[in-house]
Amino acid sequence: MHVDERQSNEAAETGLNVANGGIAAGPIELTIVIPTFKERANVPILLEKLKAVLSQVRWEVIYVDDHSPDGTADAVREIARIDRRVRVIERIGRRGLCSACVEGMMASAAPYIAVMDADLQHDETVLPEMLRKIETERLDVVVASRRVAGGSMGEFAKERVKLSDMGTKVSRLVCRCEVSDPMSGFFIVDAKFLRALVPNLTGSGFKILVDILASSRTAPRLGEVPYRFRTRQLGESKLDVNVQLEYIFLIVDKLVGKWMPTRFALFVLVGAFGVLVHLAVLAPLYLNRRLQFPQAQLIATAAAMTFNFLLNNAITFRDRRLKGWRILKGLLIFYAACSMGALINVSFANLLVRQGIAWYVAGISGTIISSVWNYGVNAVLTWRRSRL
Repeated sequence: MHVDERQSNEAAETGLNVANGGIAAGPIELTIVIPTFKERANVPILLEKLKAVLSQVRWEVIYVDDHSPDGTADAVREIARIDRRVRVIERIGRRGLCSACVEGMMASAAPYIAVMDADLQHDETVLPEMLRKIETERLDVVVASRRVAGGSMGEFAKERVKLSDMGTKVSRLVCRCEVSDPMSGFFIVDAKFLRALVPNLTGSGFKILVDILASSRTAPRLGEVPYRFRTRQLGESKLDVNVQLEYIFLIVDKLVGKWMPTRFALFVLVGAFGVLVHLAVLAPLYLNRRLQFPQAQLIATAAAMTFNFLLNNAITFRDRRLKGWRILKGLLIFYAACSMGALINVSFANLLVRQGIAWYVAGISGTIISSVWNYGVNAVLTWRRSRL
């Protein structure tokens, strides 16, 4: 290529960058990662807002889209054709805000990475202040907080405020620092700090900030910037029961994940609740003399098993959740597997007692063996992984 031709191309590229509102030269300073699912209408609006507030920053934005049926990824691609600061990662067969954020953050070469929602509820005008704070104070994380002076929950419904309050209290069990708004999904993180803790991330659920703060081996250097939470104007909220269940999974993983598989811990926890259900059904049937003990015990056992199945289907194996007619098939397999587990429990415990082992040790051992059996068999047969 001739020198004059190369210079012409470089000038054209520089002109393109300037025309797009960017800074022509120098390394990139900030990557904004935006996870999306059915947010096509908000894509161009948010990008224009980012261009306006980041005119003095060398930045890029990475949209991570979970194969939205409304063509969100295609909308980003159309813009990316003429604006090199815009990129898109479209994921096939994978879902979840946390994992989407992780993929987007790991695709960045910038020293600082911001995460924000695509729904315009996060106030993009505080991004320059957040970037300035993390740079000048050499922090690991800067959180845009609704709960410090100058911040606000906006027009959040009372029910959602209460839910957020509860989530904040629960997060203190696992977070390694003091933060006013751990439920915020709007923050900037130092890229080196992030890459060091990525192997420890749970990577599931919808609260990536809690995952990051809880995964750091030491207390992160953290700052906060106030912002006012906006009301969604376009699209649909993604907050539902599944989001809350994902949060429970994240907390349990951070509490016990070092010692046992999180899914197994949830399975055992559900089993403990099943014992309470068993007793709650057995007591009125037997104590009120409505049925003989064997009949009452049988009904109570069936009730507890059904309860355990439904709760495991909703929480423990939520990513493999059975629907439609598969629920009935899964329930029958669950009955069979757990019945065999009960038989193993009794047989093994009885064997230990005959060997002179204390009855309580035998009882606990039998319960552990049957729990492992029930979990293993049901994980393989009842909630086996589906193929794409």
